[in-house]
Amino acid sequence: MLHTAATTTSPGEPWLNIAIFGAFVAITMIIVFRASRNNKTAADYYAAGRSFTGGQNGSAIAGDYLSAASFLGIVGAIAITGYDGFLYSIGFLVAWLVALLLVAELLRNTGRFTMADVLSFRLKQRPVRIAAATTTLVVCFFYLLAQMAGAGGLVSLLLGVGDQLGQALVITVVGGLMILYVLIGGMKGTTWVQIIKAVLLIAGAGVMTVWVLAIDGFNFSTLLDSAVAAAGNPEILNPGIKYGVSDVAKVDFLSLGLALVLGTAALPHVLMRFYTVPTAKEARKSVVWAIWLIGIFYVFTLVLGYGAAALVGPEAIAAAPGGPNSAAPLLAFELGGPVLLGLISAIAFATILAVVAGLTITAAASFAHDIYASVVKKGKPAAGAEVKVARRTVVIIGIVAIIGGIGANGQNVAFLVALAFAVAASANLPTIVYSLFWKRFTTQGALWSMYGGLASAIILIIFSPVVSGSVTSMLKTEDIDFAIFPLSNPGIVSIPLAFFLGWLGTVLDKNTEDPVKQAEMEVRSLTGVGAEKATQH
Repeated sequence: MLHTAATTTSPGEPWLNIAIFGAFVAITMIIVFRASRNNKTAADYYAAGRSFTGGQNGSAIAGDYLSAASFLGIVGAIAITGYDGFLYSIGFLVAWLVALLLVAELLRNTGRFTMADVLSFRLKQRPVRIAAATTTLVVCFFYLLAQMAGAGGLVSLLLGVGDQLGQALVITVVGGLMILYVLIGGMKGTTWVQIIKAVLLIAGAGVMTVWVLAIDGFNFSTLLDSAVAAAGNPEILNPGIKYGVSDVAKVDFLSLGLALVLGTAALPHVLMRFYTVPTAKEARKSVVWAIWLIGIFYVFTLVLGYGAAALVGPEAIAAAPGGPNSAAPLLAFELGGPVLLGLISAIAFATILAVVAGLTITAAASFAHDIYASVVKKGKPAAGAEVKVARRTVVIIGIVAIIGGIGANGQNVAFLVALAFAVAASANLPTIVYSLFWKRFTTQGALWSMYGGLASAIILIIFSPVVSGSVTSMLKTEDIDFAIFPLSNPGIVSIPLAFFLGWLGTVLDKNTEDPVKQAEMEVRSLTGVGAEKATQH
């Protein structure tokens, strides 16, 4: 068992890890350069010219969605907390049914480039676009924190970089690469990186899964027995290690589940992927492809998590420089030595790069399209100006993400992503649902819902144990404690509150929206008549 490798400066060969990762960066950079040749219009840069098939886009969605949280965070959570860690996988997967049934086709038919296109279709453009762009930027920032934290933890393990300055430098390098990908490739280049990464991630996880099962004679029960023996705790097979210790923990789990299941259908970088296909039919097909690929991967995480517990040991994982995020790389080292560790680590890096690239282009598109082009220039930007603003925004977002990632380094990435889901479900989902399905919904209701949901989620997070009050908080000292909200995830309060504010703002609003626009949106969302085509820019 690998109880020594985790305590050494670096398992494997750091230079081999760097070489494999460098080869991936070089290959994908060539692909991004080739893809960037056709980036001439805003539709090319934001939506890849709507040129991807459902299968391709579904693979890219899987690549976008299977983040560092899915690979590093969930495997680590299962290895240490067993069954309770697997609940993340279940929540992330079930969420896609909500996206498929409520959002995918209707959104594709109604919008052009961003979530705000749908929300502002029949409401007042200026205030709704500003609100939607604000929520998009905040959600992307929270999600970027998780990916950057994953990058810092992974590299601290692989290269033996234990000091904070070294990890900060690594996070800066990852952020720089992310900026380069998006500046050059736009959505088309980003999509191809995500497709390649999805194939590598699922294939790599599949190989490790078969390898782990082969050690125990392809008997999952034997693997579970080995995990229990290594952990010295049979409770890792039962619910409750993390979320059953108290009534507050049980409520916290309900809050987490609500955020995970409802958050996916409101994540701006996931919603934006539906615009890269030519028709609503292909959008539906994208989601079906994504559900299959994501579902298969999450089955793998169950085997990998318990495999890490059995072969590496929870104590060794917890003591590693990257903490729980180190479980998958340490398992790879135990199975295949430095070579497999290098390959799996390169895939983990690819995962982080692909996801942060998708997040960055979404945030940049939201600012350039919704704020600059639609609000500042009132829908009439100069030729090429919108894409220039988007590219400048990419640089600014990248710098902010680097600074935030350095601050969040050391947190469990699955946990940080769950916060992003809670903010998305609170700030965006009620307005999306009301806009698509409630004819009476007004601009005031949308603004109350978005700003109220966003503010309540963020305020509750600030005053929760996530930020202060314990050694596992972002402020890592018990001396600083202003955690007056007991739950780690705010979803159970902020999501219903946002739905209520959307309803209350509408019923108290004396103004009504244009009935012609309402009818047009209903017809377009359900039939696709008048929707944006691949040939239209």
